[in-house]
Amino acid sequence: MQTPPDTAPEGTPVIEMRGVNIGSLMNPKVTMLEGVDWTVQAGEFWVIAGMQGSGKSDLLSTAAGLISPQGGEYRLFGNEMPIFEGPLLKERLRIGLVFDGGQLFHHLTVGENVALPYRYHKGLSIQEAEPRLREVLKLTGLEDWAGSTPGAIGRNLKKRTGLARALILEPEVLLLDNPLGGLDLRQTSWWLGLMDQLAKGHEFLKGRPTTLVVTTDDLRHWRGRPKQFAILQEKRFVALGNKPEEAMAAHPIVKELLAEELPDI
Repeated sequence: MQTPPDTAPEGTPVIEMRGVNIGSLMNPKVTMLEGVDWTVQAGEFWVIAGMQGSGKSDLLSTAAGLISPQGGEYRLFGNEMPIFEGPLLKERLRIGLVFDGGQLFHHLTVGENVALPYRYHKGLSIQEAEPRLREVLKLTGLEDWAGSTPGAIGRNLKKRTGLARALILEPEVLLLDNPLGGLDLRQTSWWLGLMDQLAKGHEFLKGRPTTLVVTTDDLRHWRGRPKQFAILQEKRFVALGNKPEEAMAAHPIVKELLAEELPDI
């Protein structure tokens, strides 16, 4: 598939961390992860697992450029991070972050939440943003909920709203914090299916494959799926390759994260 202009070719490093110390999003003086060495190449699909409080959200927030690393070197699309201002700020729009729970503005409707970054960065009115908004709401199954406020919808729809808000800017790299947490089997199946479509190249993104990084505290749904895996343990980032089961002997926490068997989805 031909790569669209200004898109990182498959296999090109898009996220590069060397000896990075990750601070807490809530308290940047607290160190959550130490010495992270991690490279994500365009077209890859990473699953990063860890127990609650292991630093998953903090890692993604740093990768998205929301907080600065405490130390080490981090490059996004070859540009040294963090970038908070200047002409390179547009590079951060090439990466999208979906927070656990959506992190929505409760005084705005679902549709207004989704359209907000698109209108802001494109300088559009709500009427001008409407065609693209309708497309992303259809993609995420939110058409019937566009006029609802976050307080009137459940956890799954809040997560989908956060996803739609990230997708409307057509990011090349999509970071999803615990997307399957708290979902039933039907909802989980929907998310797994859409993520696989995005990774392969969805028509909403003009067929361009999306580089994906997801976090989880439960690896069961990811067994048998050809992804790159890593765990966060004792403030360390440990890459496992594409078969986490083979790492159980060396890293007992993997066995805990794989836990009990689930029905196939």
